[in-house]
This record gives sequence, C-alpha cells and structure tokens, in this order.
Amino acid sequence: MRLETGTSMGRFRPRLIVAGALGLLLSMPLEATATQLVPQTKFRVKVIQWLPLKGAYEEWSALGGEFIVPGNGEVALPVIGLVPIAKMDNAALAEDIAKRLQEKTGLVKKPDVSVEVVEYPPFYVLGDVAKPGEYRFRDGLTVLQAVALSGGERRAQQTADEIRLAGELRALEDEAMRRMARIARLEAESTGAKEIRFPALDHSDSTATASIINQERMIFSARAEEIERQTASLSDLRALLGSEIEVLKEKSAALENSIKSTDKELTGVKSLIAKGFAAASRQSDLERALADRRVDQLDLATEIMRARQGMAEATRNLEGIKSRRRTEVALELQTEQAALVQNRLKRDLTQRLLVDALSPEPTKGGNGVSFTIRRDVEGRSTTIAAEDRTLLEPGDVLDVTYADTKSDKVSGDPPASGLASAGMNPR
Repeated sequence: MRLETGTSMGRFRPRLIVAGALGLLLSMPLEATATQLVPQTKFRVKVIQWLPLKGAYEEWSALGGEFIVPGNGEVALPVIGLVPIAKMDNAALAEDIAKRLQEKTGLVKKPDVSVEVVEYPPFYVLGDVAKPGEYRFRDGLTVLQAVALSGGERRAQQTADEIRLAGELRALEDEAMRRMARIARLEAESTGAKEIRFPALDHSDSTATASIINQERMIFSARAEEIERQTASLSDLRALLGSEIEVLKEKSAALENSIKSTDKELTGVKSLIAKGFAAASRQSDLERALADRRVDQLDLATEIMRARQGMAEATRNLEGIKSRRRTEVALELQTEQAALVQNRLKRDLTQRLLVDALSPEPTKGGNGVSFTIRRDVEGRSTTIAAEDRTLLEPGDVLDVTYADTKSDKVSGDPPASGLASAGMNPR
C-alpha cells in the first residue's frame, strides 16, 4: 500500500456528523486483489478440485474455512498443519497451500485454492476528534475519511446539510444491505442451493441485520416449500393417471378377448341355424352383444387417450413450474442487481458530498490541523507525518491534532470535551 507524505497541511475546518452515520464508509466490499496478510487479518480459504469422472468441480469444505493470522505469523490449516505466512499476500498463500496439498495428498495436479481477505485488522483514531477509538479498515481508506468516521473535530454544532446527508447515507446503506441479502437469496434459488450464503453485511444495528437475514431465509424456505408442494402434487397426478391407463389397458384386453369369443360363438350359431339346429333369435342376441362390446371397446380407447393427454399435461406443468420459477428468479435477480448498482452510485455521491463538508478549506483564522500515523514496520513502531489524502494501512494509529487545541493547552484553556460537549452518547 503506497503512503503519501508531506508537510503542507493547509487549513482544516471539519464539522461534526450524526453519531455512527459515517460508519457506512467501511461497508464497501473488500476487493479480491493481492493483499498483504498482516497479523489479525481474517481470511477465507476455499479448495476446489476438478473430478474428471463426475465432469464437475467439487469443493473440499473440510480443507477450507476462515482463519485469522496470529501474531507469530503461523496459521494452522487442516491436513497440511502449520503454514508460515511471513509477509505473504493472499495470492502467494493460495499458491503455497496448493503446493502443500499436492505434496501431502499425492495429487497429479494441484487443486485450485483461493484465499480471500474477509476482514482487515482495525485501525485507530485518537486525538482531537469527536469519537476516538477503533474502526474497521477497508482498502483505499484515506486520513480524511478516517477523520470523518471519527466524527471530525470536537464541536457541538451540526448543520442541516450534514444531518440530511447522514440520514440519506443511513437509508441508502439500509437499502443496500437489504438488496444484497435479497440477491444472495435469489442466487441460491437460481442455483438450486439448499441454503443461502450471505455476504458480509455491515450495519451498526446487529439486530436489524439478523432480522433481514431471517426474513430472506423465511422467504427462501416458503418458496422452496411451495415448489415442492406443486411438484409433489403433479407427480402424484402423473402416477395416478399412469395407474389408470394400466387398468384401462387391462379392461381393453379383457374386452378384446370377450369380443373374439362372442364373434366365434356367433359364427357357430350361424352354422347351426343354416342346418336348422338353432333358432334365429340366438343369432340376433349374439350380434347385439357383440355390438355392445365393440362400443365399450371404443369408450375404453377414448378414456385411455384422455388419461394420456392428462398425463402429458401434468408432465408439461411439472417442467413448466421449474422453468417459470427460473425465469422469475432470473428477472428478479437482474432487477435487484441493477438497483444495487444505482444504490451504490447514490451512496458514493452522498459520501463524497458529506466528505466535502469536512474537507480542508482555506479560511482566515481557521483551525490548522496536523496528522501523524504510528505504524509497525518490521516489528518497530514508526511515526510518519501524513496529509488528508494519505492512505492508511491495517493496524495504523492516526493521531489528529488541531492548532487551536495546542494553543488552548498552552494558555491553560480546557479543550473541547469530545462526545460530551457535542451532546452525543459514546458508541
């Protein structure tokens, strides 16, 4: 990660924002790029192997999972044991795990291994800010954004624009979280998964997050049960119609035998009548019986045709249920993904507007501000001068100092009292 340094601080006049609103700045998803795995980094390992006999990829869930880099830099992984990370990034670690698994299991080809950073170590803000403390890190975080997260300078006044923008940010983040959960559910439905794999949903209210996840799981279960009920009903109908067809075929076969027997008997009676040994009425009775059986045979053939039509219709409906559901899910997924893109664009714009309210402004007599970063470099604590656009790294400690605060300390005037003077409750 590149660090910008400099001595030109300019003038800085930040404004306090609503408590917790700019916590949304850390909700952006982590990029799957090469990332240094420093201690306390949480990462996820996924191992996939191509199985030629099955013609498909299979995930080795027993070899994967989520892990945290300990202080000594050695992570205990299933099967292969301790792996020294020692300044590796996620790409190098994935390659190392693949080689170790190949050697350990005797595979001809290395399995596909991916290492994804789930959560960085936190960074810290202290000094003359409204909310000093620990914050979640994301890639690309600048000093100015960190100051915004910590509430800006200790002061009690808030502008109407800041309150409005903070409220809009919260609403947009709530909407984004709901859409991300909905997209995860739709993706699970489209792939036929048994359960939903939700992404990391960051929210200041863990109860609200759990409620959203539970709602999507309930919808997922209800829709799956509905499909299962419809499928079972149509399958039962097909089985019933199939049994009916078999019974009708048996009846038709028995009737065919009866027709042949009657026809044979009629031929014999005709011969007897010709010789004067039988009455003509006997021939008439047999002919009527033969005609009735042939009518019954036609009725059975019609019933068999109707049963087969019903069976074909049930089959089409059974296939149509899954096809229609896939189409509906695909359309819903496309709509939600487009809406999420629009939501993120609005959120980014609102964030920039809010950050602009805290950006440095050259004013006469304004408050000068200085930034210093305390960072561990090869096991040693190093102090680095920074500017508002300097990029932070995981584990950094940002110290913010305002010129007026220094003068207050010299003159004996007490500095602002942070959260208490701002009328805010600690988070």
